[in-house]
Amino acid sequence: MFDLIRNAIAAGRADYIEVRVQEGSATVVHYTGPELENIGHRTGRGGSVRAMVQGGWGFASFNEVEELPRFVRAACEQARLVKRTGAGLAAVPPARGRVTAQPQVDPRSVPLEQKQALCERYNRLILASPKVQTSNVAYRDSSVTEWLATTDGTELVQETCFGGVVLAAVAKDGSNVQRAYESIADVRGYQIVEGLEPACEKVARRAADLLDAEPPDAGPYTVVANPDLCGVFVHEAFGHLSEADSLHENERLQAMMAIGRRFGPDELSICDDPGMPGEAGYYAYDSEGTPGRKTYLIRNGVLTSRLHSRETAAKMGEAPTGNARCISYDYAPIVRMSNTYMEPHDSTFEELLDGVDRGLYAIGTIGGQTDMEMFTFSAQEAFEIRAGKLGRRLRDVVLTGNVFQTLANIERIGRDFEMHGGLGGCGKGNQSPLRVADGGPSVRIRNVVVGGRGAADSLPDVESI
Repeated sequence: MFDLIRNAIAAGRADYIEVRVQEGSATVVHYTGPELENIGHRTGRGGSVRAMVQGGWGFASFNEVEELPRFVRAACEQARLVKRTGAGLAAVPPARGRVTAQPQVDPRSVPLEQKQALCERYNRLILASPKVQTSNVAYRDSSVTEWLATTDGTELVQETCFGGVVLAAVAKDGSNVQRAYESIADVRGYQIVEGLEPACEKVARRAADLLDAEPPDAGPYTVVANPDLCGVFVHEAFGHLSEADSLHENERLQAMMAIGRRFGPDELSICDDPGMPGEAGYYAYDSEGTPGRKTYLIRNGVLTSRLHSRETAAKMGEAPTGNARCISYDYAPIVRMSNTYMEPHDSTFEELLDGVDRGLYAIGTIGGQTDMEMFTFSAQEAFEIRAGKLGRRLRDVVLTGNVFQTLANIERIGRDFEMHGGLGGCGKGNQSPLRVADGGPSVRIRNVVVGGRGAADSLPDVESI
């Protein structure tokens, strides 16, 4: 393969040429209610070429790998037609070698019939609840081998093996409809989707219990967010603001995201780390061959860095962080997160509740949206906090606010810590779903604006669901 790629690159004329060839397989099993809606296994092979000429990019994708020289020439010709900005790429050492996938149980070794039987069993468990009207159970796995070579000397082979399942229930009582779901996915292997019968029962029970819950009174509350909600907040409301491909083109955002600005208490640190073994966003090298590394976006309450590709790092005079990613050979890499999380601190859950006279304990997300620094999330479920104790179950809990004010209003950070990966992934730039994980501890935040009944009706699903 590298002989073919080297010869093709030699035929091109550009300041920089990058060739990516991928081959792999994928499986899907999907139940909606009692019906098996989709099942299949497919294989594929293809590639792409990126070429840069004085800052202008050309891009070509293809399936005819044997025609690679033709596509290299096409990408180079396109790049010469683009407005020449003179921009370049930050230097990184050439990456060489092979990164192998190491799942405990390789999904490719499990027959499709076994995967279907697993999903069918989970689906029956969810539908067995008398208040559950319908269900959604989806399994997906993918295994990919990628060859990457560049004119900078990179010759790298990376394997990935990703898979997981979504378990969802919809309960109904008259016009009252409530949803609950769990999404579990990472690169550890097929074994992560086995033995999830308790999770199926939990999802069905939560949807049914929410039918009897009450919406909260609207207003400002002290909110304790659980690790799942904390992680979604970090990814959606803050992480995307840290992606430099959007940042360097937006003067207003640059002013808000100035390095050295204090965003929260000393206990607050937010990281992006592709090197977390087993997590959904794990990788050794990004799609440009830059080594992945842990990047502190906020450290001890202060903004310290952002996420870069080689191009954005050069434009902003900063170091590459290894965050250029694409979901497949059909797309060019853009700046994306990997495993993004808030670091834990030292408060117990009881200490997070202590002293809260009027508050909410919010769990997970069922929908939401972000617009620059403003966010709106709907919690899957919540419980009121009265005099430091958990009280009645609540539903239709919508949290809204300004991300910078919210970070500044953090009062306590818990010691519990969880990471969550899911099949939904990240959907930036129409490249969806990109495998990512997010997480953190439980965290207590004062003065969060909460809306009640009807406030969540128009919310689309957040991209990480």
